Amino acid sequence: MSTPEFLDLPPGVRRTDLRLSYGPVAALRALPTSGGTELTPAVLVHGFTGSKEDFIALLQSLAQAGREVVAIDLPGTYRSPGPETLTPPPGVELPDYRLSSLGGVVSEVLDQVGDGGPVHLVGHSFGGLVSREAALTEYSPLASLTLMCSGPGSLSGPGAVRARNLIAALSMNPTAERLQELWDERFEAEARGRSPKPEVVGFLRDRFLSSSALALIRMAEDLLGALDRIDELAEVDAPKLVLYGENDDAWPLAEQDEMAARLDARRLVIPGAGHSPNVEAPETTCSALTSFWNETESVGRR
Repeated sequence: MSTPEFLDLPPGVRRTDLRLSYGPVAALRALPTSGGTELTPAVLVHGFTGSKEDFIALLQSLAQAGREVVAIDLPGTYRSPGPETLTPPPGVELPDYRLSSLGGVVSEVLDQVGDGGPVHLVGHSFGGLVSREAALTEYSPLASLTLMCSGPGSLSGPGAVRARNLIAALSMNPTAERLQELWDERFEAEARGRSPKPEVVGFLRDRFLSSSALALIRMAEDLLGALDRIDELAEVDAPKLVLYGENDDAWPLAEQDEMAARLDARRLVIPGAGHSPNVEAPETTCSALTSFWNETESVGRR
């Protein structure tokens, strides 16, 4: 999971809810503190066990370039209610936490943020798999797609072991009470190892316990079983960027390099960062995204 260094919202960033067809999605919305939003907006999608706060160190700087930037909580994650708690309008289908369903949610977010126009989309880790699904729909046009520390298909290695362990720990009793037990038994110590700040550890606890146990199971299952759809994604007519930290330990770096080649995408490695360059190297990551976005928009205006 990504662990933010701070939680106070920077100037120009506010908490909001996006009202989608089936219900609300929690978001952080960033606007420039001065000037307008003449540039194309962007949507950021977090990874497994993450949330919109994973991008908190990026939001103000990304927006200051002159664009609206929106980071969301996926359904069943932190402040976005899960479908099991919602009663949708007649004829509206609830998301089921599977990749295709979550991709549909992100597509609806893109349509709302972009008001039907193109939007830059960034997906971190599992959020990259979700963003891929959104890109493969025809719901909303993309200005660009960035896959950050993500891969072409299923996760392997230590991350896959953690996902399997979480499924095993929750599958027989997917309840809030079981999440509390897991926090006490396992995740509190891990959180304290990630941050010395009590307020950050408290946030990690709140985020974990506020999430849907069923969502965690389904997302972990899709992390382990995601199909390689890169050849399909290569056909999507939008500039693409594959970005990862030089010490990323999720999908193998060679696998991400091959994915970039198959997508004919730009590849960018963030020095000194691991699996969360959005937290570990926010200035470099912000500069890389802004430069990529500005270049794609400049080409589009010619």
